[in-house]
Amino acid sequence: MTKTHHIRDLIERIARINAADEWTDNLNPTQLTALSYLVRANRFSRSPSQVAEYMSATRGTVSQTLKVLARKELIEEKRSEADHRRISYDVSLKGRQVFIRSTVIDEAIETLEFSKIQPLTEGLELLVRGVLKARDKRPFGRCKTCPQHKSRRGGGYCMLLNEELTLKEANQICYEHQEAI
Repeated sequence: MTKTHHIRDLIERIARINAADEWTDNLNPTQLTALSYLVRANRFSRSPSQVAEYMSATRGTVSQTLKVLARKELIEEKRSEADHRRISYDVSLKGRQVFIRSTVIDEAIETLEFSKIQPLTEGLELLVRGVLKARDKRPFGRCKTCPQHKSRRGGGYCMLLNEELTLKEANQICYEHQEAI
């Protein structure tokens, strides 16, 4: 077995363990993934098509997933004031409570030595970026790591969207994120 196959097998095994652990709270892993994304996404990045792109899923699958989450009162649909055809979602308090629960993966990560966390994080981020680039997919990075972000006291400013950002939004995932050159 090559090093590449071994790493891939480890990632797949972790993903299977995580998926099995996610069948909780009457939700399946796809629903929890969508909920997790919406909790971490900024207000500009919560449309059904953006959720689908982040998850690398079809819009139909995500549309049904979002409907289930809304029926379970974990998210709330918002229609745009300017264009009522445009929909985005906010996560309800109930949805946030489901999101913050600890998983077996979280607990295992907590047991790692601090000196192991940084290289693991950096390696996984490089791997994800490489896969996304190979598939010509968006990076969906945190606002504050984008070259279009300007730090300001209490948050930031997005030069691309010409929008003020709260401190929370500066740390959230953004659909418009660009990799630093």
